[in-house]
Order: sequence, then structure tokens, then C-alpha cells
Amino acid sequence: MNIQDKPTGVALWRQVADGIERGIADGTYPSGEKLPGETEIAEIYRVNRHTVRRALATLAERGLVRAERGSGTYVEAPKLSYPLRSRTRFSEIVGAGGREPDGKMIDAFTEPSPRDIAKQLGLKTGALLVRIEALRFADRTPICIGTTWFPASRFADAAEVYARLNSTTKLLAHYGIRDYRRLSTRITAAIVSATDAAKLDLALGRSVLIVESTDVDLDGTPLKVSRSRFVAERVEFVVENA
Repeated sequence: MNIQDKPTGVALWRQVADGIERGIADGTYPSGEKLPGETEIAEIYRVNRHTVRRALATLAERGLVRAERGSGTYVEAPKLSYPLRSRTRFSEIVGAGGREPDGKMIDAFTEPSPRDIAKQLGLKTGALLVRIEALRFADRTPICIGTTWFPASRFADAAEVYARLNSTTKLLAHYGIRDYRRLSTRITAAIVSATDAAKLDLALGRSVLIVESTDVDLDGTPLKVSRSRFVAERVEFVVENA
């Protein structure tokens, strides 16, 4: 396919991007699958690799593909439908959407509670918290990074338990809490930070949806406060009335 033989007046990189986009639309490049390498694409379209890189960068900016460092470029999956309800569980939501949930703990430490977190947890400012940073995936695609704070007085070894179980729900069950509910949810938008962008395989300047939430046990006692940064182009939130 020598697009240089077609004097359409459209820049070469745009023609390559349009060709790949058509391949995504017709199933030639299925959702979640890896695209051919830059050299192969350059040979297919008979252009140089710089042209291919610009085409792929444009498709990435539009949320159609995602570059994984050291691995290649993948077709982005359709947006994950993510219900926001009184009982919100990441693994259940991803699994219900036909995708494979996964996650890993990035960091964990104990810190004094700032005023706003302490208030939400019903604690005094400065009370010790266990802070856990975790990255969550759906079919290998990074969906969000979550920061969660637990009262250290009740969940002293939460970091060790989470590292072993890789699940907030299982962590709480470890402490005898079999069910819990969402007390409040607040959603805002922001530009991704450089630190989060690297972990989310997201270009700088892209948007994230920040979900700040407080969960309580069935007696209404606060259990945790979370601040999750979702990749805006990979999820759509669905607010469900209780």
C-alpha cells in the first residue's frame, strides 16, 4: 500500500493514521491487541518511521491506541462502564464487564492524618493512618490509581494484608467486616500528574477523573477514605439511584 502514489493532498502521517483507524473499526486490529511494530507499519504504507510515530501519537491523543513502554502499541478497549452505587467494588465491576481485573500495590506507609481526611474518618487531626497506593487494571490496561487511608488504630497491619490479598474487600473481610457501603462520592476532573501519567501509560496533558469517596460499615462507622484517579478516556461513570 503505497500511499505516496495517491496525491490526495492529505499529509502522509494523516493517511497512515486514517488507515490504522479503519483497521480498528473493521476489526483488523481488535480491541486490546498489539499493533504491528513501527517498522512493519512503515513497510505496509511505504513511509518512514517518523511518519508512523506521528500517526500513532495522533491516535494515542484521541484515545484509540496506547503505547506501553518496552512492549509496543495496543488498541484501546472500549470505555469501561463503571457504576457508582452504594456498593462499589472494582473487581466486581470489571468482571461484570467481561474483563479481567487485576491490581498491584505501589506503596504503603503510616502517616499522621491531615485535617480533611481526619474529619471524614471521625478522627482527630494527626491521628495515625495507613496509606496505601494501588494501581488497578482491566485486561492489562491501567484504569486508575487509588490512594486509600485506613485508621491505623483499627487496621494497623493493613499494608501487609493488602500486599497479600491484593483486594480492599478481602482486606476488610480479614478484619471481620463482611460488607460495607459508600457514604459519599465526589467527582472532579484534572490534568494527570507526571507521576500518575507514567504509571497509567498516559500522555502528559491528558485528563483524569478524580473520585473521592468515604466508605462505612453497616453501623455507619467510617472505614476508609479513597482518592482514585481514573483515566477519563477509559471509563464512563454511571450513577445509579439507590
